[in-house]
Amino acid sequence: MAPKKDYKNIELPPKYIPKKSEPYMCPEHLAYFYQLLSAQKQELESDATSMLNSVRLADQTDTGSVGDDTDNASMEEEITKNLRMQQRDNNMMKKINAALDRIADGTYGYSVVSGEEIGLQRMLARPLATMTIEEQEEHEQKE
Repeated sequence: MAPKKDYKNIELPPKYIPKKSEPYMCPEHLAYFYQLLSAQKQELESDATSMLNSVRLADQTDTGSVGDDTDNASMEEEITKNLRMQQRDNNMMKKINAALDRIADGTYGYSVVSGEEIGLQRMLARPLATMTIEEQEEHEQKE
């Protein structure tokens, strides 16, 4: 029996997209999603670093309410917006890490509820999906 290909070391052709004609979540599919999710994770990490640097710069240049009330309100609004964006990015990072964990343990692409295949089209549309469309709809109706 040939050793199973390691999805982390597969070099995919440029513009490769998983096909239904390939076995579901074969090493090439896993490599595709691993690379896609890893790139998204790297982008979020880069965004977090640049946001942190801009907050530090603003903190260093802020000498404590030098501007008028409008300037201070604008600065507070900007800080609040940045905090909301950071929280959203943190939530996205958790989902990406969970998806990467599922790739590693062999459960990626399968429902966390039923264990059924989520389906390639759905995974391509929503790489972070954890349920089939039907399960997701049922889940949303319960909420």
